Amino acid sequence: MATINREQLQAYLDDSLNDGETAQVEKALRESEALRRLLRAIMQERDRGEHSIGAIWRRQRLSCPTREQLGNYLLQVLDGEQQAYIDFHLKTINCAFCLANYADLQARHKEAEPATAQRRRRFFESSAGYLQAGRDTKREK
Repeated sequence: MATINREQLQAYLDDSLNDGETAQVEKALRESEALRRLLRAIMQERDRGEHSIGAIWRRQRLSCPTREQLGNYLLQVLDGEQQAYIDFHLKTINCAFCLANYADLQARHKEAEPATAQRRRRFFESSAGYLQAGRDTKREK
């Protein structure tokens, strides 16, 4: 079994681990009193208000893209570097928060596709009608 470190326990508390990693941490916690003590110590530090750079970084999710950036990533309209960073963040880091946000955006995008197609059709039909009416008016004059 791999050794569970402090960062993994913090990610466990933040619910930032994937299912396999969470299961591994929970198994290790059941088997090790020392690990449970370390987890309690981390929880107490958080309750006191830990102010290290790492803690602030994790709490504020400073490396996470905004929802708007994730939407732009979904539409593939970002420049190459931003697109690559978000790809790395989602696929390599596996940030649970951003993956959930991205999944929500994907679902909303798929839901909106039929409505968007119907709206475009209505716009086209109404515009085509105005253009036809305009031609008929010019012919009558």
